Amino acid sequence: MKLHYRDGLLFTTLRICHRGKDILIENIVLDTGASHTIISPDAVESIGITIEDDDMLVTSYGVGGKQFAFVKMVDKIKFNTFTVEECYIDFGVIDMDGKINGLLGLDLLMKAGVIIDMKNLLLYEGI
Repeated sequence: MKLHYRDGLLFTTLRICHRGKDILIENIVLDTGASHTIISPDAVESIGITIEDDDMLVTSYGVGGKQFAFVKMVDKIKFNTFTVEECYIDFGVIDMDGKINGLLGLDLLMKAGVIIDMKNLLLYEGI
């Protein structure tokens, strides 16, 4: 899977499948410093992913300070040839300007067994 280097960050796309609907989300930053994947709620609202009464709320801390998100299990996440089924994803604001729709974190990168080739800007499956 080809990564795109822009503004000092590595960008990719991913597809979220939830309750029979799916959406391709662009402008996802590959972030090995993020322990959890987090997606902007605005990017998935069209397929019905919104906060519900039984969703767990989490607080995370990073460079931007304290952030809040809701957690929801989705049917699957796909990025290129990688698929992770029935996984919990955080949904919260990442970028107030809307240029970044999410962070692909270590949780999914490790579950998928991804190898990051920085020289060629590629993701591929480990042996």
